[in-house]
Amino acid sequence: MEFSSKLLEKAVNEMAQLPGIGKRTALRLVLHLLKQPKDQTVFLTQALSKMREEIKFCESCNNISDVSICEICANKNRNHEIICVVEDVRDVMAIENTGQFKGIYHVLGGKISPIDGIGPSQLKIISLVEKVNSGTVKEIIFALSSTMEGDTTNFYIYKQIKNQDVTTSTIARGISVGDELEYADEVTLGRSILQRVPFENSFKNN
Repeated sequence: MEFSSKLLEKAVNEMAQLPGIGKRTALRLVLHLLKQPKDQTVFLTQALSKMREEIKFCESCNNISDVSICEICANKNRNHEIICVVEDVRDVMAIENTGQFKGIYHVLGGKISPIDGIGPSQLKIISLVEKVNSGTVKEIIFALSSTMEGDTTNFYIYKQIKNQDVTTSTIARGISVGDELEYADEVTLGRSILQRVPFENSFKNN
């Protein structure tokens, strides 16, 4: 792709590094910004810069937050005895949109994937186990995507906490095997949360 401006080329190359954005789409977005009032581009860059500098991760659940403890964990009306374990913050948003879950979350920050060089130590598993060991948790809901990596991660965590007095369950398989949680429609995801099943059943029947 030939560019008449080095500044344009640099902007397109940076934009193209975003997930799902190719060079042609990046060019279209950059040219769109050039057509807008300059203030709009300034507001966009300021918002991105402020987000990157000031955003925090909840000290309790690892969800994205503006403060040290996110609104969900700080909400006394939520059931803090039930923890829904998810891969990343997009899954928290997806489940919250269903309006069906009233517990709290624990964001792992990924899934165990030896092929990608991701092991248990690189995820927020130890802090989850510590929560269970504290005795304040009554149920752990595994809500990772139904992929090999997701199932491996679920089983690894299950082995760490199975001797504790805590119920382990997994979302019902209304979610197709291999699907990512964030792409499920809200009705299906909501039913999967409500109709969750004992975790032991999820791998004994495989």
